[in-house]
Amino acid sequence: MKLLNSLILGNTDRHLIILHGFLGMGNNWKTHAKHWADMGWCVHLIDQRNHGKSFWSTEFNYSLMAGDLKVYLDHKSIEKCTVLGHSMGGKTAMTFAILHPERIKQLIVADIGPKSYPSHHKQILNGLASLDFSKLKARASVDHALENFVPEVGVRQFLLKNLYWEEKGVLGLRINIEVLKEVGEKIGLGLQPNQKFEGPTLLLRGLQSDYIVDGDQLILKHHFPNYTLKDIEKAGHWLHAENPIAFLEAIETWWY
Repeated sequence: MKLLNSLILGNTDRHLIILHGFLGMGNNWKTHAKHWADMGWCVHLIDQRNHGKSFWSTEFNYSLMAGDLKVYLDHKSIEKCTVLGHSMGGKTAMTFAILHPERIKQLIVADIGPKSYPSHHKQILNGLASLDFSKLKARASVDHALENFVPEVGVRQFLLKNLYWEEKGVLGLRINIEVLKEVGEKIGLGLQPNQKFEGPTLLLRGLQSDYIVDGDQLILKHHFPNYTLKDIEKAGHWLHAENPIAFLEAIETWWY
């Protein structure tokens, strides 16, 4: 099985695995990773399959991505770790914790729940798939081309982090858009009713986000009996970027 790409900061036996969200990459978390490495963690910024510098595959589901993480941990000889996942990465983290609870010290999930979510990335995916890099030769021109599909400047800036030079004068994307645009429904799939993780679990939600609502507490308790829910004020779905101080404090007053 292929090995996920990672950027590792710190050199201790206290391992923290970070799993990014859909259309992101591990490098999105570099600022937080430096902070936690300074606190004594060995932080692994993972690129999940079809994202960042990791391998591309036509197969894409949470069981497979949890399997990718197990292969990575085995390769690095990491017996037990803390896992933090945001959005899609949170779904991967939950699935991994359920399938391999013996490998998890603590589970941290940022602004995603175990329930199913309707697909809502179609417009973004269509925009990314429409990019013609035989004509688009600069970041500004790509930004302009995406504007009709993604009017929000902040979202476009996030997406444009996937741009890179395949060769001199030729731009490309570090995401496998051809596969990802076909798996939109799979991204939102929920856990099965019998799937549970009994270990310590921190769930974080942005109060300006609707991914986790008060009515979800029964399903949260069902799948994660030992969970704590913390709210991040003045933040939506990208809570770690929108209110990083509160995000860090919520985690650092919980973990051990």
